[in-house]
Amino acid sequence: MRTALRYSLLAFAFALLVCAVAVLHLGASAATEVPHVELNADNIAPRAIEDLTSKSVPRDYALAWQTLEQALDENRAGLLDGYFTGLAKQDLGDRVKSQLKSGMHTRYQDRGHKLDAIFYAPAGDAMQLRDRAQLDIQVLDGDKVVYEEPVNAEYVVLMTPGADRWMVRQIQATQGEKP
Repeated sequence: MRTALRYSLLAFAFALLVCAVAVLHLGASAATEVPHVELNADNIAPRAIEDLTSKSVPRDYALAWQTLEQALDENRAGLLDGYFTGLAKQDLGDRVKSQLKSGMHTRYQDRGHKLDAIFYAPAGDAMQLRDRAQLDIQVLDGDKVVYEEPVNAEYVVLMTPGADRWMVRQIQATQGEKP
């Protein structure tokens, strides 16, 4: 009887531990919100944007920024795999490696993005966008903030469709800021 009671208490304690870890993990995930992204495709050429694409592009761009922010804050280049490809993935991966070497990390407070669709390829295989982003950037050494600045940045972005989402293939700042 005592052995059964002891195992029951151990199982209960283990279940409480698992629940506590799950709650902490969910709380950490909720802290990383998807940025607000607005898309204006009124002047896109040479083809019109489809309804589904007009919803997918801003959603996937917001998720790309969410993963970018997490990758740079946690110095985990693998997080970029889901929404970045090509030069964008390579450049951002190199940035994470550089941060790892220096012991630094970058934290963004994303205040939103206004996308203007400029070009949509006739085959539907590429879209060029201009992003006007509002960001608060912190560079940290451990927990110590060594640099902090609010930034109004402008980026030229090339997105291409993947198997089930649009991916950022290239992102270039027009004024020298890095994403």
